[in-house]
Amino acid sequence: MLLIAAAIFVAAIGGAWPAKAGELVYSSWGSAIKGYDPVAYFKAGKPIMGSGDHSLEWKGATWKFASAENREAFAAMPEKYAPQFGGYCAWAVSQGYSAKIDPDAWHIENGKLYLNYSKSVQTTWAGDIPGNIAKGEANWPKIEAKLAK
Repeated sequence: MLLIAAAIFVAAIGGAWPAKAGELVYSSWGSAIKGYDPVAYFKAGKPIMGSGDHSLEWKGATWKFASAENREAFAAMPEKYAPQFGGYCAWAVSQGYSAKIDPDAWHIENGKLYLNYSKSVQTTWAGDIPGNIAKGEANWPKIEAKLAK
């Protein structure tokens, strides 16, 4: 029974381990935001899976888009649409480490996209959005430097 509980615990936190070195933009199999269209969060107000037919390379990751129009919008102003903190979990960054994300756990604050590990983690992060953004902005340069190694 103890082994089962330990296995469940390890599986539950497995995705919260720090990202691999060299990944300045969180990607899953090379695709930023696990293949979701970053522009869609702003234009459609929801996550939409992108397509390899509408993709581009930026900051070492492949970004996929639902349409050529969204790809062109991103190409013109990537910083406007790209998620903050390299697309890593905003809560994790506010706490001083990096973690993967769930594309469905998202929030736009002051025109910037923030992603989180899960919807439950996002609920915690949302308890103090301005404070957590400020902590994340303070922590991000150190985390980014570690990821670059």
